Amino acid sequence: MRVIRSIHSLRQVINKAKRQNKKIGFVPTMGALHDGHRSLLKKCRRENNLVVLSIFVNPQQFAPHEDYAQYPRDKKKDELLAKKENVDIIFYPSEEIMYPKGYLSYVTVESISDLLCGKSRPGHFKGVATIVAKLLNCVSPDILYLGQKDAQQAYILKKMIADLNFPVKVKICPIIRENDGLAMSSRNRYLTQQERKEAPILFQSLQEAKRKILAGERNLITISRLMESNIKRYSHGKLDYIECVDPGTLAPLAQIQKKFMIALAVKLGKTRLIDNIIIQIYAMGQRIK
Repeated sequence: MRVIRSIHSLRQVINKAKRQNKKIGFVPTMGALHDGHRSLLKKCRRENNLVVLSIFVNPQQFAPHEDYAQYPRDKKKDELLAKKENVDIIFYPSEEIMYPKGYLSYVTVESISDLLCGKSRPGHFKGVATIVAKLLNCVSPDILYLGQKDAQQAYILKKMIADLNFPVKVKICPIIRENDGLAMSSRNRYLTQQERKEAPILFQSLQEAKRKILAGERNLITISRLMESNIKRYSHGKLDYIECVDPGTLAPLAQIQKKFMIALAVKLGKTRLIDNIIIQIYAMGQRIK
């Protein structure tokens, strides 16, 4: 496993791999790696000759009042996990490399960046789109691997890649959960013991919504209110949003369609948690995935 810090050195290795017709897979992260990242790396390893992992805590996607300075960083643990998953290259760019003095260029994916999490985190997805565009330009992968937990982020990046004609295929991988259903996230380590006990209510609420829909409930307002009631009853969480949206466009839905996503965000203490579930109705009535 090679640790590379400069764009020039990375491109030299990538260009050599391309001359050898190697297939390149890429997993971009902010570090603090966990089993969710591991699942992406495993899939990337199975499907590619060269696995590139980037670790960069991107300041441009944090608002001034957010947790950039406190965001978990554990280089030794990250490198150990990467080595176990047979990563070929870890790209560790510095802030000075990615955003040199006088930096002025940003990528904005209009409209959809203002939905869902974008309402309460203005500018967040501009920072995400910008750094991933830059990383794609550095790594030039064949396949980009993203997680379904960050569903809005994944959709925005897919749209950016299509709109800007990046020659890369995007694969979105399933959410990896703790035994009690909590979606794995680097920020879960912020939770206090009591908050950690309460956190599974997000997934439990999504599952309850699924059961109600399976039983025939079709009123989205009723479903949202049920979920909100559960969250308030079983946790001290502050609800940011519960939205039913088209998974292909993120457009909010007025009524249930054959395939849709329920997404939510909850602030538990100082920690903002997100989760989602995609529901597919094969026949109007029963059998939901």
